Amino acid sequence: MPSSCPKCHRTLEEDEICCAQVRYTWRCKSCFKLTSGFAVPYGKCFLCGGELEVIPGRDLGDSMRFSAIRDAVQFELDSFHFYKLARDKAVNPDQRAILERLYEAELDHLHELEEKYHAHLDRSVVELSAGQDKLLSNWLFRGLSVTEDSGMKDLYRTALEMERRTRDHFRKLARELPEGLERDVCAELAAEEEEHVALLEGELEQIA
Repeated sequence: MPSSCPKCHRTLEEDEICCAQVRYTWRCKSCFKLTSGFAVPYGKCFLCGGELEVIPGRDLGDSMRFSAIRDAVQFELDSFHFYKLARDKAVNPDQRAILERLYEAELDHLHELEEKYHAHLDRSVVELSAGQDKLLSNWLFRGLSVTEDSGMKDLYRTALEMERRTRDHFRKLARELPEGLERDVCAELAAEEEEHVALLEGELEQIA
């Protein structure tokens, strides 16, 4: 049967493909995990098993006007730079390998944020200049450190603590805000961090 392309709205004949780059965005009704992809979601939320809903054409406008999105970008940048600086200072090859993996994971998270919320950053923001090792969100790293004696478990526990602090920050914001778009965004960001926590907990269990 003829159908319509969801992007360009051209009438399509059966089995015809048009606008293959159409992306869909969907969210879990239970945990608020936000996901985007090229196919309509099927089944349940992979994070909590909740029901999924497609979000049609949500336009955030200038996404950086939301303090929660600005916080999320800043926290990802801070964590990214934390691992990068620690990696560059590490002398133990095992430490360097783990910190490199954590550094790359944070870079992936930063790119995901840019894609989902159109918070595109200039490369100069992502790359620290020489000697610029003062991180802005100092509360995120309070009591945490990476030393020459830090083992694999210590590094993962440090990463877990940072992710949990970030998750709890957005959960607290979501509880305090009135119902609306900004509260939804906070809940989505908390779910994003909960996924990062689950991934790190799984990796820590494997090495434990």
